[in-house]
Amino acid sequence: MNTPTFRNWQSVREEVRRRIHAREWAPGDLIPNEADLAVEFGCARSTVNRALRSLAESGVLDRKRKAGTRVAAQPVARATLNIAVIRHEVEEHGATYGYLLIERAERVPPASISGAMKTRAAAKLLHVRALHLADDAPYAIEDRWINTDVVHSARSEGFEAVSANEWLMKHAPYTHGDIGFSAVQATVSDAETLGVPPQSALFAIDRVTWDNASSVTKVRLLFAPGYQLRTAI
Repeated sequence: MNTPTFRNWQSVREEVRRRIHAREWAPGDLIPNEADLAVEFGCARSTVNRALRSLAESGVLDRKRKAGTRVAAQPVARATLNIAVIRHEVEEHGATYGYLLIERAERVPPASISGAMKTRAAAKLLHVRALHLADDAPYAIEDRWINTDVVHSARSEGFEAVSANEWLMKHAPYTHGDIGFSAVQATVSDAETLGVPPQSALFAIDRVTWDNASSVTKVRLLFAPGYQLRTAI
């Protein structure tokens, strides 16, 4: 019987994952080295390296230089989060999406914003505040600062017909981001916008996205009570 060959790193990854799940390689076990696996799988060593690196990034394997690769003794389940286009999110729930621009202005931001985005304290950023609707009911407030030194074309975009959330996904590439989740009390202004009592508990997402070392945008999304965030592990 011929030994099957693996033509891409994804197929190698799934075979390694299968062996771990079947306990052919138990938690804590040292697995064969890349060169031996490449021979066994009939593929390049670089293909094996990419597969093992992916599994290490997801917490399945523990890789240490000169010590080899082991099956993680206590695998860490990691959630995968995507930056959602809010319009798509609303429509996937079967609701009709609506959008209202509240404010658009270039101004010097508070120190907390320039500090988080690592921009000069006196540098102006584009501030966009908007309300997203689901079936004409408030869904989320988008309070966003855009670094127009990085996203030059944002200066000429009015954001009256399309949200900054959706526009940036199409026009502003990013390499990585920082994200935080919290429960906050609605200010008088936010409560009025969302149509809830002041100090109501709101779900907040704070995110900064980066293009290498330069910040692209910082946003706070405030969701009306009842919002649920779902992801996969």
